Amino acid sequence: MADIIDTAVSAGSFNTLVAAVKAAGLVDTLKGKGPFTVFAPSDDAFAKLPEGTVDGLLKDIPQLKKILTYHVVSGKVMAADAAKLKSAKTVEGSEIKIDASNGVKINDAKVSQADIDTDNGVIHVIDTVLMPS
Repeated sequence: MADIIDTAVSAGSFNTLVAAVKAAGLVDTLKGKGPFTVFAPSDDAFAKLPEGTVDGLLKDIPQLKKILTYHVVSGKVMAADAAKLKSAKTVEGSEIKIDASNGVKINDAKVSQADIDTDNGVIHVIDTVLMPS
């Protein structure tokens, strides 16, 4: 089994996320022991951001790191466990809301694919980039 980064690279639908993680210097962290739960925005999720947002973030590494770590929760939280929670504390430090009343939503993002197992955690694909307040 591959780690979170290698899994995301081989999936082919997380090119923007992988580029952002590399730009922010978080590759070694997400290849680390973990375990981590990553709510991974697909390339389509990044494409929904206002034009220029991604380019702007790639030039603002502290803000990019803040946004990326807002998509990561310590520990391995599978969908069945996440569905029992109302919120979770992110690596960034603030909370994300979890709503499992109609599918699973993380803040305003819908989980489109859950429980992609990796050797240092789990990836849940989301359709919207999460922005910390």
